[in-house]
Amino acid sequence: MPKSLVIVESPAKAKTINKYLGPDYSVKASMGHVRDLPKKDLGVNIERDFTPSYIAIPSKKDVIAELKAASARSVAVYLAADPDREGEAICWHLQELLETKKSQKFHRVVFNEITRDAVRQAFEHPGEIDAHLVEAQQARRILDRLVGYQVSPLLWDRVKRGISAGRVQTVALRLIVEREREIQAFKKQEYWTITASLEAKTPPVFEARLVKFQGKDLEISDQASADRHVAAAQAAPFVVQSVTTREKRKYPVPPFITSKLQQEAVRKLHFSAKKTMMLAQRLYEGVEIGDEGAVGLITYMRTDSTRVADVALAAVRDYVAKTFGAPYLPESAIYYKSKKGAQDAHEAIRPTDVERAPEAMKRFLGADEFKLYKLIWQRFVASQMTPAIFD
Repeated sequence: MPKSLVIVESPAKAKTINKYLGPDYSVKASMGHVRDLPKKDLGVNIERDFTPSYIAIPSKKDVIAELKAASARSVAVYLAADPDREGEAICWHLQELLETKKSQKFHRVVFNEITRDAVRQAFEHPGEIDAHLVEAQQARRILDRLVGYQVSPLLWDRVKRGISAGRVQTVALRLIVEREREIQAFKKQEYWTITASLEAKTPPVFEARLVKFQGKDLEISDQASADRHVAAAQAAPFVVQSVTTREKRKYPVPPFITSKLQQEAVRKLHFSAKKTMMLAQRLYEGVEIGDEGAVGLITYMRTDSTRVADVALAAVRDYVAKTFGAPYLPESAIYYKSKKGAQDAHEAIRPTDVERAPEAMKRFLGADEFKLYKLIWQRFVASQMTPAIFD
């Protein structure tokens, strides 16, 4: 009996999804993009609305042949690349290459997490390729090519051979240059600060900084003025005029979006952005969890939204109440606003199952995978807890 063909990008993702779908499906990997602009030519017709000319990637010849053979034997093809513009473009290119008979149906399936329920639900409600996302990816790729192929030769001629221009890097370089010029144009201004080390009848020793003189804000611009104020302070008695105790609340922060995950991984784990995304990809695509087999531990890691599904909010609130107690659980779920302009296509980065605590998963993960999973898990759980209170 003919099977339905499912195509994903990576073998790891294929293995995880295959476990959930059963014997009626054959899951294969495209190993990323299968078509691209030619390397030797510009590949973009500037005179005809910037029309791109795609060719099959030479190194993917065997992969494409295998997918074509599998497609010819299948009653339907499910395109299950990642739920972003690159994934959408991969699906479009695959359909363009594989669609040879009208009787065969092509479906687009999208899931934000690779779990049994999410995968099955996606296959029960398949959709079609989003042309807008495909066009967005094409626009990015064409801009990459236009800048890279047309500006780089100019740099070789005027600056140095071998350097290149890029759609993002070139603009970023200009911002850096402009900032450096501002720094160089900055006019230095001398200022002094005066600090006294004080001790009362009981410890500890504490520091007091001179900020006002005779009721007015104090700015000390030279050493002579600083010496005068130091002499005056040394001759004067020090008195605690008043003491104020205030309650300060530190509110939890939202679950991770891609940029915040990269920033925190650099700050706390000393991971590069590239390494962070590589580890997150593994956690998303599936990790072998004992008898459970391959399981996706986190939701999709490319997102600019702080939105969390209601079922995940209910689960984390239940976990907080059960593990930490009622005082740590807010009266209602906390909802965070995404930044202006966020696409909100996917949820925030969170664990697919909050009950899979980091320490329980540690034996199944590499050292760096564990560190990143723990960072994501703790951030998500903390995002639904009461604020910390300090005096």
